[in-house]
Amino acid sequence: MNAEKEKKIGLALGGGAVLGAAHVGVLQVIKEYDLEITHVSGTSIGAFVAAFVAFGKDWKEIREIASELRWLDLTGISLSRFALLSNEKLGNLVVKHIGDRNIEDADIPLAMVATDVNNGKRVVLKKGPVAKAVMASTCIPGIFIPVEMDDMILVDGGVVEGVPVEALKELGAKKLVGVDLNAKHNYGHPENILDVIMNSFRYTMQAAAELQTKNADILITPDLSEFNRSSMDQVKALMEKGYEDAKKQLKKVFEKK
Repeated sequence: MNAEKEKKIGLALGGGAVLGAAHVGVLQVIKEYDLEITHVSGTSIGAFVAAFVAFGKDWKEIREIASELRWLDLTGISLSRFALLSNEKLGNLVVKHIGDRNIEDADIPLAMVATDVNNGKRVVLKKGPVAKAVMASTCIPGIFIPVEMDDMILVDGGVVEGVPVEALKELGAKKLVGVDLNAKHNYGHPENILDVIMNSFRYTMQAAAELQTKNADILITPDLSEFNRSSMDQVKALMEKGYEDAKKQLKKVFEKK
């Protein structure tokens, strides 16, 4: 593969709740190495970030959006029998920054992964409203109300594909770069109900994630063991850690000895 083609990558952004802020640091390193993202996919919080990447937001703009987030800004008490909270405000945030757009309108081909709880099947969203797709992919089971789409009832894509490398491949990407926020994460003692649910949720996904990422040409695995999944106070530190670890890993690939 020549140098020009080496600079073109497809990017698969994995889930991890608040750990997703580390994706911003990864994007900064990608920019520093002048890599061109030709396709992007996302699962859970990775879908939220991927949507902004696909619609032309650079890492600095995404950093500002992420820095403004507060957990209570993203949730609202729900009267649904399926969950305690709604993540509609997360969808509204997407609309605020990129408009009421469809996935197929993106500047960069975009796919987001969700799970149909009718049958447990993996659903790759490549068309339709971006905000609704983001809400579906980030819908933590038992926490957020599932998103109804056609005859499907959709929840977090992490149930079936925590790091959407295969979805990226299906988009047509040639060089596959995955970002796994959970590979080196130390779950630790849960501090609240969200941590309990997220820890239980991710434990079941770990073995599957190893299989799902084996086809990645490059797998970025920041060590986020010092962080929990729910505190928004960690956002800045997570961005910095994502940057530091991605820099170390990509340096081995893109800097000549």
